[in-house]
Amino acid sequence: MTARRTYILAGILIAGLLIVRLTIASFVCRADSGAGNELTAAEYHAELDQLLAATQQLDSSGRALPPILKDLPQSWRVRTEQQDFEISPEGLRRDIRRFEQEKNLTTASAIQSRIQNLRDDLEGFETSPPDVSSSRERLAALLARPEFRNVHGPAFLDRLEQSLLAIILRMLEFLFRSSAIPTISRFFVYGLIGLAVLTLAFLVYRQITSASERENVVPTDLAVSAKSWALWLAEARAAAAQNNWREAIHLAYWAGISFLEYQGTWRPDRARTPREYLRLLSNSNSNDHRETLAALTRVFELTWYAKREADAGAFAQTMQALERLGCHSS
Repeated sequence: MTARRTYILAGILIAGLLIVRLTIASFVCRADSGAGNELTAAEYHAELDQLLAATQQLDSSGRALPPILKDLPQSWRVRTEQQDFEISPEGLRRDIRRFEQEKNLTTASAIQSRIQNLRDDLEGFETSPPDVSSSRERLAALLARPEFRNVHGPAFLDRLEQSLLAIILRMLEFLFRSSAIPTISRFFVYGLIGLAVLTLAFLVYRQITSASERENVVPTDLAVSAKSWALWLAEARAAAAQNNWREAIHLAYWAGISFLEYQGTWRPDRARTPREYLRLLSNSNSNDHRETLAALTRVFELTWYAKREADAGAFAQTMQALERLGCHSS
């Protein structure tokens, strides 16, 4: 009996050692296989090229799927100098399974697009980012101009106003949705409504007063034609003589508007924007000058509102447009 027990214990011990050995061997094999699956960026690119070439065989004829599309790895491990990646082909597998169910050009095109996107992602990673230092310097120079001096994000009072308004609106929403509103004091509800109205009125007032500080579209408080177009044109040429091209284009544009307004093309209104003048000319019976005014407006908006660099060429284009309108001094 003792010998039999000894044999049983020995057998259990041997079986345990075999299990441990097999477990260690499987981990070693898995680690070796994982290390062997690592690809360089060039190898990964070549494998994607092979997959993409294999998709040329996909059609609706019922031919078997190319083996390379069947034997996809669990994942691609790509090692680069900057970073290591693990890319899952699960999306590609789904497209392949869909093609096996419905062999047509649509499902084949989906596989091609998926592989092409993987290639584009790799090429985008390998492409060096563009140098934006010059653009950043130009932007910094633009923001340093005097007209941007008072531009800033929401101040503390602005954020406080927004928070109070949000709280009040949430309270009103809760009260008007609640079934317990008959039990709430009527004066309390009216007080909240009054506070909300006062807050909104204050915000509207702030918006109006801040808007008044901005640059008006029309340079004066009077109608544009209140100043003769010839005077606008003379001031534009004087600014151009000082190489102040942006101001020269600005004055030349209003010379053209004053000229058309003096001709009775539209009724004077100092609140119109350049686009509104263009629409008025489009809607009028005679729109012979619409294309010319559109060109004049485009140069003006790019230099004045979009802050594009102005030069003598842009001013010359503006003057040519004025001549086509008939606005030129003899």
